Amino acid sequence: MPRKFTQIAFTPAVKAAQEKRGSRSIYARFEESGSANDTITLEIAAFIADRDSFYLGTVSSNGYPYIQFRGGKPGFLKVLDEQTLGFADFKGNVQYVTVGNLSENDKAFIFLMDYRHRQRLKIWGRAVVVEDDPALIEQLKDPNYDAVVERAILFRIEAWNWNCPQHIPIRYSEQEVAEITASRQARIDELEQRLTELEERSIRKE
Repeated sequence: MPRKFTQIAFTPAVKAAQEKRGSRSIYARFEESGSANDTITLEIAAFIADRDSFYLGTVSSNGYPYIQFRGGKPGFLKVLDEQTLGFADFKGNVQYVTVGNLSENDKAFIFLMDYRHRQRLKIWGRAVVVEDDPALIEQLKDPNYDAVVERAILFRIEAWNWNCPQHIPIRYSEQEVAEITASRQARIDELEQRLTELEERSIRKE
């Protein structure tokens, strides 16, 4: 079964570049092997649920790509079904570049990074802005996050692909650092308590 992402990413110009540089035969075989990779697996759903940010790419009418950073609590990008993602769009700098781009061209791209485990996931698809659906916005918003939700954005997946970990720097979020240091601090507290008890015993013996 042909991999869906290669049908999108490997344009004639890309194939020509591969041919010129000697990798075309490898990727020709790669295109025809493996799964289609156009639906959300349990692994990908778990990966998305753990992310506190992603990058959203759209295309303007003048052909320029536009990349926007989106952040929130882990799980703010939600899996609605096996081919649909959704997230609440909060009030921002009111430039509305992404909103404007999607009104003319629904092609979009999501790029997710896990720096701690050196993983990255690329997702191609089509996105739509939804502004008059209170039920959908209620489904997507975080009741514990005090921000104005202006609209929802739905992303229909056409293909995805894991990228290699080469050159990804290992970084930790504030929450991840807190989790790591918490266990070490607990161990330090335990050892300090034991040391205090030993010192008290020593004093009593004297």
